[in-house]
Amino acid sequence: MIRVLRTYGIRDESVLGAMTRIPRSRFVPAPFTSEAYIDSALPIGHDQTISQPYIVAAMTEAVVPSPDDRALDVGTGSGYQAAVLAELVREVHSVERIPELVDPARERLDALGYTNVHLHLGDGAGGWPEASPYDIIIVACCCRSVPSALREQLAVGGRLCLPVGEPDGPQVLQLITRVSETVFETESLTDVRFVPMVPGVEAR
Repeated sequence: MIRVLRTYGIRDESVLGAMTRIPRSRFVPAPFTSEAYIDSALPIGHDQTISQPYIVAAMTEAVVPSPDDRALDVGTGSGYQAAVLAELVREVHSVERIPELVDPARERLDALGYTNVHLHLGDGAGGWPEASPYDIIIVACCCRSVPSALREQLAVGGRLCLPVGEPDGPQVLQLITRVSETVFETESLTDVRFVPMVPGVEAR
């Protein structure tokens, strides 16, 4: 898997090292463990997927994580992106709207020893203001526009990476940097395909 990521242009050795250390097979359902190290998105139930390794690597590399950073992961899913961030930053808060995904993700992360990850049940569009501001925000679902709450929760100098576009149309991965309290810079990185952001918290 790591060799494939290198051929696709991932160069950050800290990101590659983190993904080498994490057993992705622990984050996919049993029927798909044999495919865990293929560069492909895989279903995790509840109409959700674990992103393909290249996308996880590209988004993580784009936000340039450092050991003192605090990160927000929107769309916990299986917990894999949170684990990658936990290897690279001081603290991770991860928000998931589907209750049935939260506890299994927490169990996986606890079993792997990630004490710096905090999982929350909530509406991802609202971020997690209680622990803001964040140096890094990564969003694992497509938004028609950048949620204002996520902009507000980004620290000055912070980086936000998310897919923007239509659920059934073109989507572009964007990197947004907060230059000052009122100025944000946006860079378009690549075309992508993500599940759409759904508002609210799903009922059990």
